[in-house]
Amino acid sequence: MKFKNKGRKIYKTKEKNFYGKTPVGKFFSGALTVLLVGGLCFLGYSVAEPLLNYSKKQGDSDVSSVTENIPEEGSTGQTASTMPVLENKNAELYTSYTLKPSDLAGVSSLRASLENVPEAVGIEYITVPLKVSGGEIYYASGVYEAQMCGAVQSQLTLSEITYEIRSAGYRPTASISLLDDNILPQTYPEAGYRTTDDGSRWIDNSVENGGKPWVSPFADSTKEYLGEIAYEIASADFDKAVCTDVIFPPFRESDLALLGDEVNSGERYLGLTSLVNMMYNTMIEGNTATMLEVSAVDLLLGNYEVIQPMLLDVNTLILNIDFTEMGNAVESVGTVYEFTGTDAENASKIIGLIQHRLGDYNIAVRFSGANKDTASLLDAMEVLSEYGYTSYIIG
Repeated sequence: MKFKNKGRKIYKTKEKNFYGKTPVGKFFSGALTVLLVGGLCFLGYSVAEPLLNYSKKQGDSDVSSVTENIPEEGSTGQTASTMPVLENKNAELYTSYTLKPSDLAGVSSLRASLENVPEAVGIEYITVPLKVSGGEIYYASGVYEAQMCGAVQSQLTLSEITYEIRSAGYRPTASISLLDDNILPQTYPEAGYRTTDDGSRWIDNSVENGGKPWVSPFADSTKEYLGEIAYEIASADFDKAVCTDVIFPPFRESDLALLGDEVNSGERYLGLTSLVNMMYNTMIEGNTATMLEVSAVDLLLGNYEVIQPMLLDVNTLILNIDFTEMGNAVESVGTVYEFTGTDAENASKIIGLIQHRLGDYNIAVRFSGANKDTASLLDAMEVLSEYGYTSYIIG
């Protein structure tokens, strides 16, 4: 927690005798009381407003804020039609278009992709997938470990990327996958999860079934690696950054039995929140506002350990509705949620099911999917007004 509990202070006073007042005395006493109360109210308001304004986190920008009527947990059985629609207050409109990793093969492909950004929807930002799920890096990173493990897949420099984006009339946002990284621990096993019996590298399936290692948020080498990447990006000319894949692997009970107390602890979420805060603080030093992306499907499945409002420094969540990940159905704790409608209908349904889990955060909705073209993703945007959202990311 950010504040230590110093205990309850007890103040003792000496008893005093109070005597009755004369009528005149009572009159002056009452008048003084009225003046005193009025003065205290004015002073309280004057002090409270600057303090509230100061309490806003540095570098954060308001997008769409979920503020009221958040229902209690345990409502997974509710349908979208029975979930209350939360009120959202919009202070700043955030609109972005996400590039594909292949767009970062070179300057020419980057320019071509920027020319294809849809103009009709008022895109202001371009989100650049600098580090993607799986661990690949799509810029010319100078981090030694990134080069040695083979993660670097592009020779575009960060300055080239931001220059081309700004020249095209947009503002750059960096996207960084944190923990879905199967490349780093292949070369540096100490960055991954280790079994408690012999310290061997843990993988998420058998070798025959394509099992892969994952980086661990508890490993010092993981923190150092991501910290160096964050420093490179914060030193570049990015307005914003998005941290994605802040998740644990899909551990089975047999996996948990092999691993240590860190992943079996009821407070293992601290490994996630501290990592996000580290990235946030590094980015803020470079004047880069930081946001956190969460998967709508993960939230439906109950995988939202990173959402800890009292611990996280970020105050903006990007809700990623990935239609490919969603498919036609999602099974969660014995309940099957079907998504057989249009993209807009499916998006509306899943938002209604998980909106109460987003907490009191500013919200931007991302529409994505490997098998979806830009036109179909734009069609899904019609659900934004239904839930009071105005900020969005396409792709």
